[in-house]
This record gives sequence, C-alpha cells and structure tokens, in this order.
Amino acid sequence: MYKFTQIRKAVFPVAGLGTRFLPATKAQPKEMLPIVDKPLIQYAVEEAYAAGIRHMIFVTGRNKRAIEDHFDTAYELENELTANHKLDLLSLVRSVPEDMDCSYVRQPRSLGLGHAVLCAAPLVGNEPFAVLLADDLMIGDNGGPGVLTQMVEVFREKPTSLLAVQEVPREHVKRYGIVAGQPAGERLIKVDRMVEKPSPEDAPSRMGVAGRYILTPAVFDEIRKNPRGAGGEIQLTDGIAKLMGTEGVHAYQYRGKRYDCGSKHGFLEASVEFALKHPEVQAGFREYLQGLCRTELL
Repeated sequence: MYKFTQIRKAVFPVAGLGTRFLPATKAQPKEMLPIVDKPLIQYAVEEAYAAGIRHMIFVTGRNKRAIEDHFDTAYELENELTANHKLDLLSLVRSVPEDMDCSYVRQPRSLGLGHAVLCAAPLVGNEPFAVLLADDLMIGDNGGPGVLTQMVEVFREKPTSLLAVQEVPREHVKRYGIVAGQPAGERLIKVDRMVEKPSPEDAPSRMGVAGRYILTPAVFDEIRKNPRGAGGEIQLTDGIAKLMGTEGVHAYQYRGKRYDCGSKHGFLEASVEFALKHPEVQAGFREYLQGLCRTELL
C-alpha cells in the first residue's frame, strides 16, 4: 500500500497544441486563454489548491513558457504596482501562495494524455495524485466545494483510482470516455467497463468521464505496458482500465458544472456566465446582454 493516503500532488498536462483555437494559440498556450480576466490554467490550479494540494506539476511542451512565467514572480510589475499604491492589482498578480510549489517537466513528443501523465512519474513518486485538464473548467454547485475537493473526500473513504463523471446526452457519448458498473455508494460507481468515444449504439451507459482524476501510482506501470493506440498515442484510459482487475476503479458523479473550454462554444458559455458573476463587470454586462435581446442580434 502507499505511504500517503491524502492527495498532495496534482498533474496538469498542458503540452497540447490547442488547434481548435488557432490562430489564437499559434504563439500562446490555450491554457492561458482568459475567462474574463483569469487564464484557464489558474482556475484549475486554484481548484487543486482549494482541495488541499500544494505541489503542482505541469507537463509542458514547446511554446508553453507563458505558463511558467504566469506562476513566477514578476518583480518589475510588482514593484511598479507597489510604487503606485495599486495594492488591489498587486494581490491579483501574486498568483502563487507561499506554501505552493510548482514543478515543470517537458513532454518531448505529442504521444497522448497517457504519455503526458507518465512524464510526471518521477515527480509524483509512489503516491496517489490528481490529474486536472485545464480545458475543463469545473465549479461546484451554488458556491459549494469544488469538484476536486469532493473527489478528495471520496478518496479518503475509497482509496482507489477515481474518475469524475457526468451524465451526457446519448448523442454526445461519442465525445467522451464512457464508464459503466455497479452502484458503490452515494453518487459512486464501481467501474467494470470503460469505452473510449463509443457510438451511441455501442455505449454501455451515458456516464462520460470529465477532466478530473485521482489516480494511484500503479497506473504508471500499466501505461508503460500498454501498446500505442489510435494515431500512435498512449491512452490514459487504457492504463486506468487495467487497474479495474487489480486495485479497482471508481467513478464519482460530481456535484457541479463543467464547461468544455477546449471548444469555442464551451469557452464562450464560460465567458458569459463568469462575466455575469464577476463583481467588476456583472451589472454593466448584464445590461448589455439585455439590450442585445431587444435587438435583432439575438
């Protein structure tokens, strides 16, 4: 068994090319695209931090330097803000709490999500860890605990690999990894089958895997043993599926909402809804949208 039962480390695979947002992502990481005034990757890091995680591991690639810079200290900017007594802005740019550590490792080739997670193995070591996909912006219900916080609580009770899932429309199952199994507690499923992007006719359920995972380190060995799948990629789901017969895998139907910010539609949805909650812009933006509703634009 593992030395640690709490989740201390989170892995952020951020080496993707972001082709669905070209040309915006030609020279900047897709994870740095802002929802109102905060980049996607910061939302994910803040979710992990709120769940008690203090070591953030970023699996990066070429043209991802902006992520490292974002979580570094910007001395010149901070000095300028301090000198001009802009302390409210100063608190915003200090995005790394003193008790949070950031590590970076390169994914040298684009070989899939499984390979990206495997690149973090030397930094993770022999302990369970979280994986967060920044493309999936996720929030808890009505200001309640974040999705990863919910999962950490579940993991304490059932220390097996854990997948965040949501029920998706039948016509959308082809976009997701789909899991099926037996009820194992409130909002919990003991997974006995995983299918990657099935057709609606072949899907064993409508439970789609979202971009939050808690994994045991045994997944690293399973990923290493798996052959490459479609497109020569190393699939994370293949490694997780192997754990079903050894340690077991559970799926948790989280309380909250997911925005697929890897798509233009989901990104725009998140931008609008977060703007309507933002204390600085919500009133004026709501009035603007109401004005649009009275025109022929909507």
